[in-house]
Amino acid sequence: MIHLPYSDALCALTQPYCLDSVPDGLFDRAMGEISLFHCHHTPGYERWLNANDLDANALETMDDWSRLPPIFANYFKRQLVFGPTGEGALELTSSGTSGQKSRMRYDQRSMAAAQGMVSHIFQYYGWDTPDSPCNYLLLSYEPEAAITLGTAFTDQFLCSYAPVNRVVYGLRLTGKGHAFDLFGVIRALQEFAEEGLPVRILGFPAFLSHALQHMDDTGVADLQLPAQSLVFLGGGWKTQATQEVPLHQLYARINRQLGIDLSRCRDGYGAVEHAVPYIQCAHHHFHVPIYSKVFVRNPSDFTVQPYGQRGLLEFVSPYISSSPAHAVVMGDLATLHPGASCGCGLMTDWFELHGRAGTSASRSCAMAASELLGRA
Repeated sequence: MIHLPYSDALCALTQPYCLDSVPDGLFDRAMGEISLFHCHHTPGYERWLNANDLDANALETMDDWSRLPPIFANYFKRQLVFGPTGEGALELTSSGTSGQKSRMRYDQRSMAAAQGMVSHIFQYYGWDTPDSPCNYLLLSYEPEAAITLGTAFTDQFLCSYAPVNRVVYGLRLTGKGHAFDLFGVIRALQEFAEEGLPVRILGFPAFLSHALQHMDDTGVADLQLPAQSLVFLGGGWKTQATQEVPLHQLYARINRQLGIDLSRCRDGYGAVEHAVPYIQCAHHHFHVPIYSKVFVRNPSDFTVQPYGQRGLLEFVSPYISSSPAHAVVMGDLATLHPGASCGCGLMTDWFELHGRAGTSASRSCAMAASELLGRA
């Protein structure tokens, strides 16, 4: 396994939101290190820099990483891009049942770095509870043989932070794909309330919203899940956008119908093209961990927007060696805010999401999954 000392040191830092814990210059050295690694080892990457008027020699002293030409996440839907460490590495895809898929390779080092960041954040919030068995409701795809879908892989990994008593899947295998098991989800919630173990609900918010709405519509009694239960959503609504409920309203409904405290209802933002975790704080804002930097770019001229101005969301992080995805522009519109404006106590910047950019549908896991609601 390759050794990238600066990048490895950054990703190993255990205080995910403490800027003072980052040694001076470490982020810049790590970004220079990973950028040079891809220049030397990933076919075409140095040509990409040169085409954007950047010389590899400038990487060692760069401290403004908005100057590094990013790659659009959508490019990975058309091209599998990886360096030597990506040969034979784990391949994950972004979409569920149909449509364009991003295909990304994660070598052992990159995956360990990404999962280590998640562990640091779960430990920070007190969600790593090895002595507390949980029941799990996974509102994602019941796995087939090998798990290659990014969301399914993530949800399986998130089950490692508390011992599994039993697992119920929301998207069940039918022999002809997957289908949303509405009544199975409601039955599982009722059984979990009776069993008394903490419950962890992970996955797509549209399915949880649909189940809670159906419970309301049919007069199903409100439940009281144990106090240490956790709702950790991710993936958005996509084709169910016309039925989308603002997250604060969904959290209020979860609190009322399932008895889970609002502070234990969180959303996570991530993508198969960028595996750094962005997890809502107790005030429900996506703070940027110390392992990455976020820029917001004006869609018309690609200039970096100041705080408070919306634009395309860009992530920069040195964690990945198997693909030149260390500077990626997503298809989402966002606004960046200074950390102190949140009020939760974290000082790292945070961003708010405004949905997909553009007018044509950009398919993703959540989009493909949400179509299954029509088959419930």
